[in-house]
Amino acid sequence: MARFDRYMLSQLLMLFGFFALVLVLVYWINQAVRLFDDLIAEGQTAGVFLEFTALSLPGVIRVVLPIAAFAASVYVTNRMTSESELVAAQAAGMPPGRIARPVLVFGVIVGALMLMLTHVLVPAATVSYNDRQAEIARNPSAHLLTEGQFLNPTAGITFYIRAITPAGELLDIFLSDSRNPAQAITYTAAKAYLTRTDAGPQLVMRNGMAQIFDQKDGHLSVTHFADFAYDIGALVPAPGPRGRSSRELSTAELLAATPALQKETGRSAGQLVAEGHDRTDQALLTLVAALLGHATLMVGGFSRFGVWRQILAAIGLVILVKAAETVGGAVAAGDPRLWPVVYLPAVLGGVLVWALLALAARPGLLRRRRTVAGTGVAA
Repeated sequence: MARFDRYMLSQLLMLFGFFALVLVLVYWINQAVRLFDDLIAEGQTAGVFLEFTALSLPGVIRVVLPIAAFAASVYVTNRMTSESELVAAQAAGMPPGRIARPVLVFGVIVGALMLMLTHVLVPAATVSYNDRQAEIARNPSAHLLTEGQFLNPTAGITFYIRAITPAGELLDIFLSDSRNPAQAITYTAAKAYLTRTDAGPQLVMRNGMAQIFDQKDGHLSVTHFADFAYDIGALVPAPGPRGRSSRELSTAELLAATPALQKETGRSAGQLVAEGHDRTDQALLTLVAALLGHATLMVGGFSRFGVWRQILAAIGLVILVKAAETVGGAVAAGDPRLWPVVYLPAVLGGVLVWALLALAARPGLLRRRRTVAGTGVAA
């Protein structure tokens, strides 16, 4: 590549890395706060929290890559325009289409990253994330090991733990079982611990007592015990088989859209096929976003007042392409045979880029139109 191309591409990649890092941190922290509230409330450790936040990163990166590519393209083009670098390049005989070559290479690089994310990393991370969630849901401790709160894991059961030691010992246990309408049983114990047996998880209480209250005659009996095992498997409903979501499926499975997958995911064939093609379309739209930001700022040439109007126009055109993406996805989801409509936003963006670069190559045409409009003379 020419020296100019290498210089501009290095600027684009550097700014892209900066914007991507900032946006990933903003999105990731926002998502991590919600995860922290949910996981810590369920009694999970910091290690589980870090594991879940790491598994959510590919999805966050997929969202911010097109935004970062567009921002880097606009910023670099704006800076090189304000510092007259692009003016010098055009004065040296480089047309706008030639100047856009490093932006095209930059868009292809980012688009390749997007392809890897949408087709490989995001589905794999989603599978691990959902499997881990199902594993935690099958663990009774995720529902019961919460300090200082009265829990109701199921109807008629109230459970309380004052504290949990670092060794996993439960202190000051209160367990009320009123599921039997004929009698209510209350267990209290100084200490307890959870153990797994062939029959299921057991809560072993030590140095406590059981108070049995007969609802019919009002008789209360108290029994002290040194050790008592209570089956807590019934307190946590056994989860059924976990069905996969469409985000977990490979692209080949989405495009096949078999009746079994439709039943498993609860989505129609059109929705599955549209989502499969959308994974490739996201990479194309990332390329379009980078080129659209650059091409829009190339229109109008140098101005001492800046290119803020072109920046606003670039944002408006990106919004237009995103609106077309929404419409195209909805149309394709209604009929799997209409899957080519998914790619129409990328085609629209490509046409806009070509038109803008063609207009930038003929600045006299734009100035002539403005002059004719200002003088009132017909073109």
